[in-house]
Amino acid sequence: MDPRLSGLVEKLKSRRVSSTLLVVLTLVVGILIGSVVSIGVKGKEGQKSTDTATPLTVPAPQQLSSAFAQIAKQIEPSVVNINTESQIKPRRRQRLPQGHPGGGQGNDPDNPFQDFFDRFFGGDQGGAPEGSKERSLGSGVIADPKGFIVTNEHVVEKADRIRVQLKSDPPGVLHDAKVVGSDKETDLAVIKIEVSQPLPAAKFGNSEGMQVGDWVLAVGSPFGLEETVTAGIVSAKGRNIVPQRQFQSFIQTDAAINPGNSGGPLVNMAGEVIGINTAIFTQSQGYQGVGFALPSNTVVKVYNQLTSSDHKVVRGSIGVLFNAEPNPALQRVYGKGVVIAEVTPGGPAEKAGLKVGDAITAVDGHAVQNGDELVADISAQRPGSQHTLTYYRNEKEGKATVTIADRAKLFAARTGEEEGEVQEEQSQESKLGMTVRSISPDIADRLGIPAGKGVIVQDVRSGSFAEDVGLSRGDVILEINKQQVNNEDDFRKVQSQLKSGQDVVFLVRQGRGRNAGTIFLAGTLP
Repeated sequence: MDPRLSGLVEKLKSRRVSSTLLVVLTLVVGILIGSVVSIGVKGKEGQKSTDTATPLTVPAPQQLSSAFAQIAKQIEPSVVNINTESQIKPRRRQRLPQGHPGGGQGNDPDNPFQDFFDRFFGGDQGGAPEGSKERSLGSGVIADPKGFIVTNEHVVEKADRIRVQLKSDPPGVLHDAKVVGSDKETDLAVIKIEVSQPLPAAKFGNSEGMQVGDWVLAVGSPFGLEETVTAGIVSAKGRNIVPQRQFQSFIQTDAAINPGNSGGPLVNMAGEVIGINTAIFTQSQGYQGVGFALPSNTVVKVYNQLTSSDHKVVRGSIGVLFNAEPNPALQRVYGKGVVIAEVTPGGPAEKAGLKVGDAITAVDGHAVQNGDELVADISAQRPGSQHTLTYYRNEKEGKATVTIADRAKLFAARTGEEEGEVQEEQSQESKLGMTVRSISPDIADRLGIPAGKGVIVQDVRSGSFAEDVGLSRGDVILEINKQQVNNEDDFRKVQSQLKSGQDVVFLVRQGRGRNAGTIFLAGTLP
């Protein structure tokens, strides 16, 4: 081949290889650049996703929630639902201080310290006809496995029938209960049901150990909703919300308390009952974050007396009144101590020579700084016992020996605990089914009969033996089975001797003045 032609062919082959290599190289570079750009874009997208979508996690359950649940499970079996039935009776004027938690009927309906149980469940019946049935709901706490239950006095007051539902009971099963004893001063009552096996009793704690800010639980049946538990704290201690009620110093709490909680327990974080829920402050007829519970230390003292053989609370008194609130000016003028503002005529203080303006500074050598300490000391003494009071009069120290009196009898008019009212509760469950009262000189004058002769019928329970034989409100019973009845003691004595199946004959005076007459009413006791 011609050398020149041969060289040309070689050049062409060389250029073709170079072009091919150039094309391949260009493609490789393009692919690399594209991959880098793609990786960069994906990296940016990944980085953006990490900034805005951090995974969420669920924290471990808090111990506080577990503590509430454990306490609720512990206390709920000891909390009961109380159902009461009573017959609407003619209204009477009551002497309870305005605003008292247990005196809702006839008191100021606008008082914010209302009886929440009374207002919602049976207090003001409005136009309810006489003789109709009234049904109410409340709560209570089992204090003894034998069936003793603590509740509020106003929950069971004047109830014709009391029934209790336990947590372990099937729906509709109720146990009949009877009142063991009640105390108006503290608005507490003890009722009892018959049981075939021990009940789960609650443990009572020391309310003095509670501090403002401590967690508490309120348990009960608000609006009939059983086993309701609400939580809050101790908002304050020593709240005296009711005038002239020296034994009602409450624990204030913001745990939700509503109608039906009355009589239920306030519980600390150890599962101990440290109070009995009693009242609320409200201007809306519902919960507003201010509730009141009677301290357990007071509850225990009252419970022990109500379950004793006497079934009543006895408190000592010396028959004096004083200012509830300390007044610096008063102490500067009369001296330190408890300055007497009033002396009850014929009472222990008057008999011992104490006068208005005397400042009591000690009882049996133990100093008293204020009225609460004086009341606590004196009320704990047994009526009939003698004690020495130290006092100051005109800047001179003196001593007086006083004989303690029964406070309920001494201040009957002020506390509303006259013997007639106390016996009314007992008579409601008597075998005769009526309430009687001794005839005072004032009543005797109005009826036109001799004083001290007979007892007047104050109330007759529907369906009772008294109603069956024809006794009615206002009748005066002169004799029962030929035995004179001149006072309540005579009535109780004769009544206690009557037995089922025995014939009972009443000599009764009916009517007034010239229209009055004496008749016999008789029947056989069921």
